Amino acid sequence: MFGNKLKKVIYIEGMSCSHCQKRVEEALKKQKGVKEVKVDLRDKKAEVILDRDISESEFKEIIEDLGFKFKKIED
Repeated sequence: MFGNKLKKVIYIEGMSCSHCQKRVEEALKKQKGVKEVKVDLRDKKAEVILDRDISESEFKEIIEDLGFKFKKIED
């Protein structure tokens, strides 16, 4: 935890280029409670800083609506 912020790491399959990376970043940043997003193509993950807890199912829906595969999430 970062003060009163939460950090989650979302593992995502199917991202292959900077366009994919940007789409994921933009979709996650639009979610209420998301403060920062950093997507790493090489490691196939997104690190997200939140000021409220967002459920795994919400993240899964966002990722899969973009056409990528949600693998897992870690706190």
